Amino acid sequence: MDEQIRNFTAQVLDAAQRAGISPAEAAVSSSASFSARVRQQQLEDYTVSDRFQLTLRGRWQGRIGTASTQAMDEESLALLIQGVKESAELTETDEQDDILPPEDRYDAVCNYSEALEDVSAEDKIALAMQIDERLAAADARIQPDAAVVATGSETFRLQNTLGLDLSHKSNMVYAYASCLAKEGEAAATGFKLLWGYSMEEVRPFDVTDGCVQDALAKLGAGRVTSGARRVIVRNNAMADLLATFCGVFSADNAQKGLSLLLGKEGSAIASPAVTLVDDPLMPWGMASRPFDREGAAARTKRVVEDGVLRTLLHNRRTAKKAGVQTTGNAAGGGRVAPSNLYIRPGALTPDALTARMGDGLLITELSGLHAGADAVSGDFSLLARGLEVCGGQIVRPVEQFTVAGNFYTLLREIEAVGSDLLFEGSPIGSPSVLVQSLSVAGQ
Repeated sequence: MDEQIRNFTAQVLDAAQRAGISPAEAAVSSSASFSARVRQQQLEDYTVSDRFQLTLRGRWQGRIGTASTQAMDEESLALLIQGVKESAELTETDEQDDILPPEDRYDAVCNYSEALEDVSAEDKIALAMQIDERLAAADARIQPDAAVVATGSETFRLQNTLGLDLSHKSNMVYAYASCLAKEGEAAATGFKLLWGYSMEEVRPFDVTDGCVQDALAKLGAGRVTSGARRVIVRNNAMADLLATFCGVFSADNAQKGLSLLLGKEGSAIASPAVTLVDDPLMPWGMASRPFDREGAAARTKRVVEDGVLRTLLHNRRTAKKAGVQTTGNAAGGGRVAPSNLYIRPGALTPDALTARMGDGLLITELSGLHAGADAVSGDFSLLARGLEVCGGQIVRPVEQFTVAGNFYTLLREIEAVGSDLLFEGSPIGSPSVLVQSLSVAGQ
């Protein structure tokens, strides 16, 4: 398949040049995915898919045109050439992404496991069955919901007629379980997801035990009174919050007025405890890659360092507009996106962070992140659940309360950062953070 794709890509670029489209560039994504869902020892859902997409960009009569196909045949080749020409003729803006030759150097990145590709579908289903079976036997208070095992892989190639010829392979496996815990009138749901690059990283007892512990820890949750509280936002919840607002660090959004950080480079926008890193070269990172979708070499950068905004994330177009170099964050289609984005962990363990808070709330879950968050202003009002802390000790689970605040303000009010950095099925991660104050609406 790889050789077939490479040959077809060469045909496309050759045909583009013969048609007068020059320079020309082909971006090719070929991916495969597998998913099995088990419920009560029955295979409830089984999905296998393969996807291929080639996007041709090229300059025609002074403008860049774009066309895509999901087929590899003579007809689609002709349609690509025609599509690029028509797209170029319809383009009215001069603000276009250039097609450029390769850079001098690209770093090596590994987030691909050959061994994972050899794992059979039967073994993946068997793992889901084991998780489901262990969940059913875990505790009399637990009702299993579902066990899922999935894998995915992608090969991305970028070639152009100026000598650029890049490719990168990545894959991963993840497994998760969900359940319901019931004790008397009390009920709570549980969930646990693990991911990695080998089946050993998603062991059934780790998935199951995490799911059961999550559910049981929520039983008997009480209510909290309203008011301003010191809070710890646990690593998973802080990662969700960062993922919701990560667009504020996009130069594209800032230049469009969709972020308040335009022109703030060199200014303090967060607490000195906060360093925000975007690292596409992270070993075994979910979004690691040696180059971005424009062929720019990927590099690690501190977006925020000790509270000071050092750079926004750029592609070539936004960088040219700002008079800076691209940060290698082109995501295709003119978009800008982070790679492995995370708050650098501190030295405090979760227990030490809780002790430092004294009295307050440890927020373990946030929901309504899309409906309850304004990505431009940074305001949020979110349903939450968590643990009440008194004298530095966790005393009880709590639920059905709302936390409200502003993301920019929260960054400035982070008092301490924990050591428990977590990427939970996402390339955006965080440790737990202690925040001076958030508004809590309870009973």
